[in-house]
Amino acid sequence: MSVFGARLKQARLLVGLSQEQVGIQADLDPMSASTRMNRYELGNRVPTYELVSRFAKVLKVPTAYFYSASEEEAELLLAFHKLSAAEKRDLLKSLRRS
Repeated sequence: MSVFGARLKQARLLVGLSQEQVGIQADLDPMSASTRMNRYELGNRVPTYELVSRFAKVLKVPTAYFYSASEEEAELLLAFHKLSAAEKRDLLKSLRRS
């Protein structure tokens, strides 16, 4: 399984959606949504960046999360994504001072 496929499956399971549900919500053809999602998760097919962005929106994760090879980086991306705009600005200010 590719990094992308593993992250896609992990994000999907975290929100409790089936492959078909994610595919349909990301505007894939309902007749092929489950099959296509399975192929993406297994790494047999690679979706376009536009489609990955739609998956991110459905799964409520940042698009970059799917491409992060490091577990720590992926965790940071998820945590940062959940912050409010003000919290993000404050955190970035703090990090820049370090």
